Amino acid sequence: MNDAKVVIIGGSAAGTEAAIVAQRHHKVGKITVIRKEERVLVPCGIPYIYGTLGAVDKNVIPDALLGNAELVIDEATSVDRKSQTVTTAGGKTIAYDKLIIATGSFPVIPRIPRVDMDNVFSVKKDIKYLQGLEKALSGAKNVVVIGGGFIGVEFADECGKRGLNVTIVEMLPHCLLLACDEEFCTTVENALKERGTKVLTNKTAQSIGGAGKVEYIEFSDGERLETDLVILGIGAVPNTELAQKAGLAIGEQRGIKVDEYMRTSDPNILTAGDCAEKVSFFTGKPSGLRLASIATREARLAAINLFEPRRKNEGTLGVFATSVADVSIGVAGLTERAARQEGFDTVIGEAAAVDKHPGGMPGAKQLQTKLIFDRKSERLIGGEACGGMTAGEIANIMATAVANKMTADQVANMQVGTHPALTASPIVYQLVNAAEQAFLKM
Repeated sequence: MNDAKVVIIGGSAAGTEAAIVAQRHHKVGKITVIRKEERVLVPCGIPYIYGTLGAVDKNVIPDALLGNAELVIDEATSVDRKSQTVTTAGGKTIAYDKLIIATGSFPVIPRIPRVDMDNVFSVKKDIKYLQGLEKALSGAKNVVVIGGGFIGVEFADECGKRGLNVTIVEMLPHCLLLACDEEFCTTVENALKERGTKVLTNKTAQSIGGAGKVEYIEFSDGERLETDLVILGIGAVPNTELAQKAGLAIGEQRGIKVDEYMRTSDPNILTAGDCAEKVSFFTGKPSGLRLASIATREARLAAINLFEPRRKNEGTLGVFATSVADVSIGVAGLTERAARQEGFDTVIGEAAAVDKHPGGMPGAKQLQTKLIFDRKSERLIGGEACGGMTAGEIANIMATAVANKMTADQVANMQVGTHPALTASPIVYQLVNAAEQAFLKM
């Protein structure tokens, strides 16, 4: 039995996972989780509160997952590295031998006039705040979502299910353009439009106006759009206030600087999740990716490496998935556009087929797959799938192939299992056929 005291600050995806894995791998004297929230939300489920789920209470991480860890509902206000203690707003002083900081992130709030007026909401992971959004939506007719990334399109689709008039405002040429190549972005945009969602791209919100609460948005070109409510879905920034006060090093992307074992500049403090600095799996450059799936992976690494380095973090490759307007998308690694920007000479393999077999099976949908290979090494560096619900798990398969540096020949020779109700036919299995096509081009 290890008598060490482990303290985890933060109880969202990373903090919860760190507590689970620390208990699994280490027989320590005590694990304490400090979080300021009474209940913790499932981060990725927040948009679905307002349509599919129907209530904030249906999107909560159960405390039972913490196992034998002691839960302290309080706010950590300072870390004394010399005495190895954490002080809370409630006056507690909690000693640690090893500390994991998992303080997450804050939503990005654009610097535009009157962004703080009534009925302008960001995506805060706070139950009372999100209940306020629910109440405001109940009295709204026209909703504008600023930001066409994953969170933005998901919010737009869910608000559309309530019968609201929804408009997405995106400053880039397409929604989802930072995650997908253009052809997949267009597919999602068209599906949203068919559902009644308006999509305005190449548009930048200049100001928000109204008497008391929001009544319109004004764009940089002078055009105005009337609205009853605005949702800001434009990303997140690391919450590093506690770490900075403790004197920990901060990285280029404003996250807490870490080594390959998730250790900070203090060997007794590790970090994980949105607050942690990340580097690209492909280039080693700083990465701004922040996802719950990344957070939980980092938390596993931090917990496993608490007392000695066991597993390395080779960098973040990015695995995304969403489903809006009955179109599902899964993405792993670099898009074709991003790969070329990083200087890769790309070879593309593509294949499309229905995701069940025969095509008359209930629920069968066309699934388009695109694989991106590096010509020099012949390794898979990215992939995208679009169509049916299997796209999310296809993305996980692609991510595994990318992480294991599989070549086009190896992916084409991949052993797969198929079933009429669950997958495409083995004759037209998209990943294998797309890789074969790329291999023949090399």
